[in-house]
Amino acid sequence: LAAASAFISLGLKDLGYTYINMHDTWSTMSRDSNGNLVADPTKFHNGIKSLADEIHGMGLKFGLYGNSGTKTCSGYPGSQGYETQDAQQLTTWGVDYWKYDNCNTPSRNSQPRYTVMRDALPLTNSKILYSLCNWGADSVWTRGSQVGNSWRVGGDITDAWSSVASIAASNTDITSYATPGSFNDYYMMEISNGGLSEAEERAHFGLYAICKSPIILGIDPTKISSSSLNIIKNKAIIAINQDSLSKAASTFTPKGQPAPSSSSLYPYWAGPLSDGIVIGLIAFYGAATLTVNLADVPVLGSGGHNWTELYSGRIGSGTGVSADLGLHDMAIFRVSTKGGLTATTIATGSTSTTTSVVSTTMVTSGGSAGTGVGAVIE
Repeated sequence: LAAASAFISLGLKDLGYTYINMHDTWSTMSRDSNGNLVADPTKFHNGIKSLADEIHGMGLKFGLYGNSGTKTCSGYPGSQGYETQDAQQLTTWGVDYWKYDNCNTPSRNSQPRYTVMRDALPLTNSKILYSLCNWGADSVWTRGSQVGNSWRVGGDITDAWSSVASIAASNTDITSYATPGSFNDYYMMEISNGGLSEAEERAHFGLYAICKSPIILGIDPTKISSSSLNIIKNKAIIAINQDSLSKAASTFTPKGQPAPSSSSLYPYWAGPLSDGIVIGLIAFYGAATLTVNLADVPVLGSGGHNWTELYSGRIGSGTGVSADLGLHDMAIFRVSTKGGLTATTIATGSTSTTTSVVSTTMVTSGGSAGTGVGAVIE
């Protein structure tokens, strides 16, 4: 409830941050005599429905944590064998978001477990956002859009730049698998937790946003620093994440630059928008002036274009963009194109990327901000 109140007082709700999600250990250690999950009465005196009702009354949505095995990662009851019963209970409680984890499972193949819960959820006539958390096992991205709304692409993130950079770098080859309403989930952001510099926080937020990962804040919003708050409240970057085209950015190779490698974070990123292109420049190897000829950017081609750099607010036009960046800092350029881009022009446009930036991906609305499901702003 304190987090929900902070979403409102800090202006996050007005920007589209929607879900207040609760993680493991919320229940008792065993089900009741009827097999129902039970909220810990010491932690939640009035139960989960009461809590969800209060959050709904604040104009926000409520997310809860579950697990596809016999027990959660902390040893609390999982949903194995109780999928239909639990799905109905979620609806009765008014749960809007269901994170489904992968601990204490009877087999390595996670696909059947996640499909069983997928099939149970519609029976409740609910509109629960279904977040698959199988840590990228079984190449979940190849089938994720047929099962859920988002899927974790790897293990847990840690509050360190090496973890942030590794997650983005290791997933450049799978950006094409997501579709509007279902997205690659890079996991929660470690902004304002102390392990990242301000420059690294800008790169963390910006990179995950342009890749259309759900914007999930792994923080106590009542304790967020002013610099971190300014980063996560950047309307222009949120708009990139929520762009109606729902396509993720990936790496591209400017002329004269080495090809990307999944073992390190590449400095050059681009992706299509409904009205142009987003370009991300990251000073991964050290402080640098990074410059890109727009003719090297997929789809854009030769000629001059108008642009805005979204962290500084700088505007300009021409045949290239450039940014002076400190170590691990990021610049994000929104480049306008006449008449915008359509799925057809993107699919037929030239590309110099090592991975496709022309295939479908996602954000918190699967269209305009504040509607539907997509890369979930939470």
